Amino acid sequence: MAYSALSMHNSVYQRRRIINRLMLTVSLGALVFGLFWLFWIILTLLTKGAPALSFALFTEITPPPGQTGGLLNAVVGSLMMAGIGTLIGTPIGILAGTYLAEYGQRGWLAPATRFLNDVLLSAPSIIIGLFIYAVYVAQVGHYSGWAGALALSILVIPVVVRTTDNMLLLVPNSLREATAALGCPKYRMITLVCYRAARSGIITGILLAVARISGETAPLLFTALSNQFMSWNMNAPMANLPVVIYQYAASPFKDWNDLAWAGATLITLLVLGINILARNLFRK
Repeated sequence: MAYSALSMHNSVYQRRRIINRLMLTVSLGALVFGLFWLFWIILTLLTKGAPALSFALFTEITPPPGQTGGLLNAVVGSLMMAGIGTLIGTPIGILAGTYLAEYGQRGWLAPATRFLNDVLLSAPSIIIGLFIYAVYVAQVGHYSGWAGALALSILVIPVVVRTTDNMLLLVPNSLREATAALGCPKYRMITLVCYRAARSGIITGILLAVARISGETAPLLFTALSNQFMSWNMNAPMANLPVVIYQYAASPFKDWNDLAWAGATLITLLVLGINILARNLFRK
């Protein structure tokens, strides 16, 4: 009781108590402020996009103005390019992250690679699109789904590299030492012990990379462009949800605007679902 009474009259204690309450209030206000805009965005998307969700949205292609239609060709194009981009970027990212965590303890190459990877991770996606346009699209002379997949794969790589590197560094060295003591080669130690221990974290990084590329518009504008019709040809311009949303949202036609809201709702729900799945895997 004497200590409590002394603390109440201590000027240092009182100042720290006031600062603590002030910072808690500011933090809570920032949290409420951020959640307010997040819920407003989600509510707006659901309010304007949910009524446009229908069976025809997934069975019909994008229509001309004044007619009904769906987003089948855009959904298929997005799935194909995102899938191929993930298949290209994931092995490269995992192997690069493995080198950084398991072989790059000495020398200058690993720190330099981490720095460049961080730069690539924060680079605007439109820069990636312009790069693929310059080295691929301009050389072959036409837009294509392959160019879009290459642009998306470059966006996948830094996310997977960072996650793989961090997750493998969290694996206890005692597991590596025990494996080495049994005479196991290092490559088998990595594949049988380290990868299994860091599996959930690596999968989480891959899912987060997929969530990132699902809504990218800028790189696809310079690579895949779009296609009004259904196309499975990866060597030709291909429709995709982000570009269709961009085009339809800016159009003066109400039916196209409704399809843009529906497409934005689809992407939002997809990204939200992937993030929830990734967090659940990370917890396990």
